[in-house]
Amino acid sequence: MRKDNFFWISYSDLMTSLFFIMMVLFVVTIGYLQYQKNATEKQLAKIQELQTAVQQLPAEYFEYQPLYKRFRLKEQIQFPRGSSAIPDSYRPYLVNVGQSVFRLVYQMSTHPDFRELDIKYLIVIEGMASRDNYPLNFELSYKRALSLYNLWRMEGIVFDPEYCEVQISGSGTRGIREYSGDQEYRNQQFLIHIIPKMGKITEE
Repeated sequence: MRKDNFFWISYSDLMTSLFFIMMVLFVVTIGYLQYQKNATEKQLAKIQELQTAVQQLPAEYFEYQPLYKRFRLKEQIQFPRGSSAIPDSYRPYLVNVGQSVFRLVYQMSTHPDFRELDIKYLIVIEGMASRDNYPLNFELSYKRALSLYNLWRMEGIVFDPEYCEVQISGSGTRGIREYSGDQEYRNQQFLIHIIPKMGKITEE
C-alpha cells in the first residue's frame, strides 16, 4: 500500500476520533448548563420564599416599605434632644417588637423548607436622628440603636449566634429621609433590617 494511502487512513481515523470527542464534550456541556439552569431556578425560588417569609412581621408593630425594601416601626419613637435613653413609655412596645423579631427568625431557622439550606440571618438595628442642629447626631443615632439592643438583652431577647448575627448601626441624619420641614422630627426612628444569608443550594 502506498504511503499516501496510510496518511489518508490515519487522517480519517483522527478526524473520526475528534468528531466523537467533540460530540461527548457537547453533550457534557449541554448537561452541565441544564444542571446550572435547574440549580439557579431552585435558588431563585428559595430566595423568593425567604423574602416572603421575612415580610411576615406583625403589622401591629411594623410597617414594610416596599419602595425602600425595609421595615420601620409603626410607633413614632421620640427622644429628648441629645439623649439615647429610651423613654419608659416606649419600652413595653419595643420589647414586643423584639419578641416579634425573635419569633420570626426562630420560625424561619427551624422551618423544614429552610433548615436544610444552612441559612444564617443578619439583623441590623439602625438608629436615625432628626436634623435639629445637635452636633453629634451620627454618634447619637448609633447609641439609640444600641439602647434598643441592650433593652432586648435585658428582657431576655437574645439571638443565637449560631444562626443569627445582630449588628448595631446609626445613619445619623443621612440615608433615606422621608420627612422634611416641620415633619423632620419624624425621621427620628428605628429601622429593622432582617437579611437572610443563604448557604449553597445543591440540585437534588
